[in-house]
Amino acid sequence: MLRLGTRRLRGLGLRGFPLRGSPGRPHSVCSRRGEENPPLSAESRWKDQAETVIIGGGCVGVSLAYHLAKAGMKDVVLLEKSELTAGSTWHAAGLTTYFHPGINLKKIHYYSIKLYEKLEEETGQVVGFHQPGSIRIATTPVRVDEFKYQMTRTGWHATEQYIIEPEKIQEMFPLLNMNKILAGLYNPGDGHIDPYSLTMALAAGARKYGALLIYPAPVTSLKPRSDGTWDVETPHGSMRANRIVNAAGFWAREVGKMIGLEHPLIPVQHQYIITSTIPEVKALKRELPVLRDLEGSFYLRQERDGLLFGPYESQEKMKVQDSWVANGVPPGFGKELFESDLDRIMEHVEAAMDLVPVLRKADIVNIINGPITYSPDILPMVGPHQGVRNYWVAIGFGYGIIHAGGVGKYLSDWILHGEPPFDLIELDPNRYGKWTTTEYTEAKARESYGFNNIVGYPKEERFAGRPTQRVSGLYKTLESKCSMGFHAGWEQPHWFYKPGQDPGYRPSFHRTNWFEPVGSEYQQVMQRVGVIDLSPFGKFNIKGQDSIRLLDHLFANVIPKVGFTNISHMLTPKGRVYAELTVSHQSPGEFLLVTGSGSELHDLRWIEEEAVKGGCDVEIKNITDELGVLGVAGPYSRKVLQKLTSDDLSDNVFKFLQTKSLKVSNIPVTAIRISYTGELGWELYHRREDSAALYDAIMNAGQEEGIDNFGTYAMNALRLEKAFRAWGSEPADFIGKQALKQIKAKGLKRRLVCLTLATDDVDPEGNESIWYDGKVVGNTTSGSYSYRIQKSLAFAYVPVELSKVGQQVEVELLGKNYPAVVIQEPLVLTEPTRSRLRKTGGNDKI
Repeated sequence: MLRLGTRRLRGLGLRGFPLRGSPGRPHSVCSRRGEENPPLSAESRWKDQAETVIIGGGCVGVSLAYHLAKAGMKDVVLLEKSELTAGSTWHAAGLTTYFHPGINLKKIHYYSIKLYEKLEEETGQVVGFHQPGSIRIATTPVRVDEFKYQMTRTGWHATEQYIIEPEKIQEMFPLLNMNKILAGLYNPGDGHIDPYSLTMALAAGARKYGALLIYPAPVTSLKPRSDGTWDVETPHGSMRANRIVNAAGFWAREVGKMIGLEHPLIPVQHQYIITSTIPEVKALKRELPVLRDLEGSFYLRQERDGLLFGPYESQEKMKVQDSWVANGVPPGFGKELFESDLDRIMEHVEAAMDLVPVLRKADIVNIINGPITYSPDILPMVGPHQGVRNYWVAIGFGYGIIHAGGVGKYLSDWILHGEPPFDLIELDPNRYGKWTTTEYTEAKARESYGFNNIVGYPKEERFAGRPTQRVSGLYKTLESKCSMGFHAGWEQPHWFYKPGQDPGYRPSFHRTNWFEPVGSEYQQVMQRVGVIDLSPFGKFNIKGQDSIRLLDHLFANVIPKVGFTNISHMLTPKGRVYAELTVSHQSPGEFLLVTGSGSELHDLRWIEEEAVKGGCDVEIKNITDELGVLGVAGPYSRKVLQKLTSDDLSDNVFKFLQTKSLKVSNIPVTAIRISYTGELGWELYHRREDSAALYDAIMNAGQEEGIDNFGTYAMNALRLEKAFRAWGSEPADFIGKQALKQIKAKGLKRRLVCLTLATDDVDPEGNESIWYDGKVVGNTTSGSYSYRIQKSLAFAYVPVELSKVGQQVEVELLGKNYPAVVIQEPLVLTEPTRSRLRKTGGNDKI
């Protein structure tokens, strides 16, 4: 075992290791220019009441206090158990970057950096912000493809980003070994900031605008009141709060447990190394850009006249602080560190020395090994929590420094205006549920940490912790026949393979092994009949004397008559689409609401909140886990199902968008004549335990018609051809009515259009840049291959003046611009429309 000061390791000297439990803030960890900001003393005042109480004084909690107070909220109080920055903030490496593979999180990063640039001037507090830019290194052809993929998703954002050649990389970072480098992804304006100074500047700003920051003030109890307010207990006394925000870092689990919630968070150990002065670094005339070696899985930046680098080791080697999950965080843990463990990261140290050879003769002055908190998917949990009134969270930040500014602004806007400023459902805390066990959380956290620098493919799947308890009744029947995708804890077939076909998971930026099988599934539905497992849908039962009043208020649509279904949208007060649901009026005053799997608790929270606000006498029940759903679609779907029921399924008796309770093979089902494929079809809602029997009966009945399975990839191709929008991608006296009128009066600046484009072996996925006359003018929202016309198909937002049918534009895919044309939508008419045209003697084809 490597011991302090006993030897040098392949030229990398070791000295001055931090000891476990080192108190205080080591100046050498994060400060950049030698400045020392004295800690701001705790407030001596106390309030009995507050509009918002924020629990946690890390950079995220303090940022929220700053933004709420600056926006004019009175009585903003932050409670910190020990001192500001204690926990994960004080020892963070402080990296800041515009880059994020997620489209929406780019906005968070962008806002954070722009805030940090002006924070020192605003508050008078030095923040130690350096912006030398950053370079991601590609050493394999697939990494170059990934950079091209990310470039097309950045062109329509304000962020600057470029692919640069090896010569430019060497010019910017002359200390590199260039042997394996093929390209770089360069973000000007990236860099690093002193986390301690940043937090103190935000704290100064928060106080300046009237917020009260109290510490040490550990929260000992949270008691909800019947009016939705909270009693927050501390050793200093009790405080009444209109809302509370859990921003407690790795203590967030303990805070959640006070009110009976098990937040799926787990602390992991992250190490980084700081060297002493390196002569070659000291001799440089400008600061080196931050480097990210993606294959070596480490980041590296300049720290004064030395270097700082931190690896992300594999999931097999990384260290989870599982004792904290089992026994809680040690009560006194605040500004302590864990013992360093160089052996665990040695392969990454070797990779760093290979890439930056001057490291071989550098001395180590510090190894930081501190706790950071991971959620299962590495993304934080931000927003109001379902099932608990006025309880908000900002927790699970693996990258809290770059997220702090943007998330503080995002949450502040949401709290003040009653709706989020933009869609960020990927951070919704309600994406997790009862299925998210501790075992699952640990498995996924290990995977997410180890996959920090893995190639980010479209349609990516990650397999740790799967399956959860949330499997449909068909899982065992189908798992050996298909490639499953993960949807809110559920396993759902993406595509099916036949004997002789490659069944493996083969991610790619190009068409891959699922392309031909999905084409067969498409033809199956268009020409015969197919069955799809739709059990992951979110499903709610709403009934009671005020159910119609509630739904009238919630939805920008008329309430369907008894026995009928429609597709309705919940809008925000500003007229944005918050959610899209299928609403079925099953019996007088009783409704079945259906939403997408990823929106289940997101939508349920909104419905419950509006019911409380409106004083509605209703019963709202989440029946997602109780019901299975089978979709049967295609021209022979009626013929197959009619064999299994005595109810008349003919077009005149069972109309499009009608819903009925009936028996299929003697199994009770709620049948809705609807299909996201746009073809003749039904969705059959039934008890989850009946799924296998119902599926077997349908498959046996359809042998003569050539029945077969299809998955969600084929369904997506089918829905695009019918011009069906996907909520979250193509957003289309209820909430938001007045806002919609104002939007209509002002007129639209851009329009959603359907494009066809001829490519080679790559198809649009969504969020690609649209070009016209040498400029980026818009973006795709979703895309697929059209097996009907043998071309790629995409929805895209373009300026109104470029939205006419026949307009030519270009779509950027993997570094190449492909000609595209705006077409009349839909490309393929839906089956009900074709049927109606046939009856009236019209043309049923395009």
